Amino acid sequence: MELLWKAHMRIQVIRFVFALLLVTLLSSDEAESRKANIITTSFEYSAINCRAYSASLTDFGGVGDGYTSNTKAFNSAINHLSQYASEEGAQLYVPAGKWLTGSFSLISHFTLYLNKDAVLLASQDITEWPVIKPLPSYGRGRDAGAGRYTSLIFGTNLTDVIVTGDNGTIDGQGAFWWEQFHKKKLKYTRPYLIELMFSDNIQISNLTLLNSPSWNVHPVYSSNIIVKGITIIAPVTSPNTDGINPDSCTNTRIEDCYIVSGDDCVAVKSGWDEYGIKFGWPTKQLVIRRLTCISPFSAAIAFGSEMSGGIQDVRAEDITAINTESGVRIKTAVGRGGYVKDIYVKKMSMHTMKWAFWMTGNYGSHADSHYDPNALPEIKGINYRDIVAENVKMAASLEGISNDPFTGICFANVTIKMTSKAKKQPWKCTDIQGITSGVTPQPCNLLPDQGPENIKACDFPTENLPIDDMLELKKCTYSIKHE
Repeated sequence: MELLWKAHMRIQVIRFVFALLLVTLLSSDEAESRKANIITTSFEYSAINCRAYSASLTDFGGVGDGYTSNTKAFNSAINHLSQYASEEGAQLYVPAGKWLTGSFSLISHFTLYLNKDAVLLASQDITEWPVIKPLPSYGRGRDAGAGRYTSLIFGTNLTDVIVTGDNGTIDGQGAFWWEQFHKKKLKYTRPYLIELMFSDNIQISNLTLLNSPSWNVHPVYSSNIIVKGITIIAPVTSPNTDGINPDSCTNTRIEDCYIVSGDDCVAVKSGWDEYGIKFGWPTKQLVIRRLTCISPFSAAIAFGSEMSGGIQDVRAEDITAINTESGVRIKTAVGRGGYVKDIYVKKMSMHTMKWAFWMTGNYGSHADSHYDPNALPEIKGINYRDIVAENVKMAASLEGISNDPFTGICFANVTIKMTSKAKKQPWKCTDIQGITSGVTPQPCNLLPDQGPENIKACDFPTENLPIDDMLELKKCTYSIKHE
């Protein structure tokens, strides 16, 4: 019996040791499995400021399956990261995946970074788009007067904010909104993709923006802004899908962007009629360079039509427009007030255009019926030089306002090759004053030729605007662990 008992005890010990070993092995495998699911991602990019702290959206419950709403995950992450604003700032990393989300708001000293395979999908659930008041310089929503849906990525009263990535994508899934707009079913104005208000030191760069419900990038009442390396694509028939709209902004640089849209590729604005006049906040000191635009029904660069706060000191160069209605367009009307002046455009190439240049003082869309009919706009000092265009139906349509002519219009070293179906009169000019030098085809009589000796007319300013000497980009390097 004793021998049997000892044998039984040995068997129990062996079973215990085996079980313990098995548990240890399984625990080790599980730990290794967890380690295997932890990904370390390293990346670098250029930014106006680097961040001391970084976290991933997945740390806050983000699910990149294209179906699960991540609005709460974005809000939770940004709320958590706000504690680092005073400690050299924080960064939220969005890894590869499809991240469905409604509107969310950014914070100061913050970077939102999208992986090259990350796609933000704008939610089709209208309850995920809070409604806010109209912009004070517009007096009403752009589509509807009652208010406006908050933009997908939104921020107000911020400083030092960056939205960037390794060409990650933001898809506004705009067809839902375009249909509602065309059917006049919207109570509020459609949201934009990125809007920052009353903010300073802004960078929006290295992203692809698709199918915005309306405008794509809208800095407003802000200063010291860089928009760089942005690709914007929307169907050319989509309504009001403007590319980049600096609006009542100071010191802005837009460069190295490619835009295909249903409206103006860059639209410079500053408020609407009596509301813009009262708010009185101009857009000034703007640089636009290395822009490529395709927009068959709109312009590569437009000034207005909402320009009632004024637009001044704009430098645009190295612009390519392809199959675009007009190269540069100035839109205003009686009742706008304000001004567009000291505009310089050079080294522009245009291919297949309806108009190379278009100015109109009869763009009469008004915020309401309360505009001042005595508020006349001032259009002065508009300069174009070193420009070539081909396959153009009409060189220019330049229509000022009776008793309020557009003055200081200058064209130099401009060659426009007309299409075989071109208008018999390539230039249409009324209520304007200016000069030309070295322009083909021959301009209208209101733009007398000053002769080749004056080819330096309307020269581009040589001094830099402040935005070219500030906001230098630094090289930021990050390593982040996430599942």
